[in-house]
Amino acid sequence: MENYNYNQELDEELTIDFKKIFFALWSRKFLILKVFLSVLLFFILLTFISPKKYKVDADLYINKANGTNMMEINPYAIEELGAGGGMAALMSGGGGLTNELELMQSPLVIDKVIKENDLRYKKLFGLFSTKKTGEYLSTEKFLKKNISFENKKGTNVVTIEYKSKDPELAYNVVSSIITNYIELHKELHSEKSKSDKKIIENQYNIAKKSFDEKVKKADGLPEQALAMSGNISAMSAFSRSAQQALSNLKGQVVEGEKAKLALTEEASKVASLSSKLEWAKMVEEMSDSSKVLVLKEPQKLRDFEYASPKLLINILLGIVFGAIAALFAVIFAENADKKLTYTMLGDNIIYNIDNDFSDLKLLLLANQDKKIATVCFENIPGNIEEQLKAYRNLSLVKADISNEFVQSVKNSDEILIFATIGNTNSKFYKQIKTMLTEMNKKVALECLIK
Repeated sequence: MENYNYNQELDEELTIDFKKIFFALWSRKFLILKVFLSVLLFFILLTFISPKKYKVDADLYINKANGTNMMEINPYAIEELGAGGGMAALMSGGGGLTNELELMQSPLVIDKVIKENDLRYKKLFGLFSTKKTGEYLSTEKFLKKNISFENKKGTNVVTIEYKSKDPELAYNVVSSIITNYIELHKELHSEKSKSDKKIIENQYNIAKKSFDEKVKKADGLPEQALAMSGNISAMSAFSRSAQQALSNLKGQVVEGEKAKLALTEEASKVASLSSKLEWAKMVEEMSDSSKVLVLKEPQKLRDFEYASPKLLINILLGIVFGAIAALFAVIFAENADKKLTYTMLGDNIIYNIDNDFSDLKLLLLANQDKKIATVCFENIPGNIEEQLKAYRNLSLVKADISNEFVQSVKNSDEILIFATIGNTNSKFYKQIKTMLTEMNKKVALECLIK
């Protein structure tokens, strides 16, 4: 079984003739320069003719730990959440800002922003009216373009950014979002605080009423009364009536202790609810204050303070796309050229027969026992032709699509080709090579005549 060398096949597939690539690029240097400079100048020109976009941004710090009933001084937030959960919530600032981002992007905020800034559907491509033309934008449409909300990782800071061709509009939109979001924030907290106060106040009133009723019904004797009953205790040993009196006295003391314990528990409950009610009242008063701090105010931009296009960025883009366009232009020109190009050549090439004739001599000397046909597409220089005639196994044949040409190369073992880049007809060159391939004739060298 024949051993197949996959590594050798891979090496052959990856063989790249850098010299041929260099000559191909060098021969197209003026084309490359023209295309590259054209693309570069186009991108530079775009900087000055493209509509300029302005970017206005603002940073908001949202104090989640300062929400209704969730401050550090809140006397019952930790109690209701549990020591571990309550402290974790307070220390972390109340968790992520997902809910706050949803509020910012909700119709409660965005619809007001759209109306305040008169944002409407425009004509399609600026030319064609549609059913929605002139109507206010929907929240979904507004959020799909030019606006972004970002929660900076690991912080309670949200960045709002808006881009527009109009710097005044960009500033107004961001300012409007902040204003309406803060108002919504206040409204939600106010409703929450009022609800908290009402619930706690109802519980307090019920507990206070229960406490007052138990105070009125409280009876029995204090525990000290039993200590003062020594004489009765002594007489109980001799008198039946004294025993009955002592028993009644003990019963009244027990009832008194029970009433005292019940009143203590009820008083503790009332005191706790009273503390919570005081806090709820204070939170209600605080609810009108915003829990949002604007760390970075939106700024009004001047005409030259646009975000895009930027000259430096466009220059870099022009360089990159100019190089790509030049490469494609070279590939297209090499394949579409009506004259012979470097990429149409095979693997074994003598790029300048005048300077590298010694390489051809080595081939001829090493193959003196083979018949070699030299297929000429162009006239060979006289000095080269004279040297070639010295080799008896070599025959000069003019390239032609004819029976005479076929007969001339039919008995040859190997083929040499002489052609000129930029002068030899490319279609004719490909036809002759195709003919040689079909005749199973190996092209040993392709020699270029300058």
